Amino acid sequence: MQYIWTFIWTFLLMNMVTYVVSNMNGVSYDLQTATILSVVVSILLYILAAVIPAAPEEKEGLH
Repeated sequence: MQYIWTFIWTFLLMNMVTYVVSNMNGVSYDLQTATILSVVVSILLYILAAVIPAAPEEKEGLH
């Protein structure tokens, strides 16, 4: 489920970034470019999450 939500958020954010940057540059918005970019960024995020080690869980004290 985390992979699906990661892709959905990446898809939305990359489309927004592509739209804003293309308007600032004065070119037309291209959905295909934004979708390809979101797939690439999602894959990079999955790889980054697999490479970074998980933080050790601390034991709760008797407070």
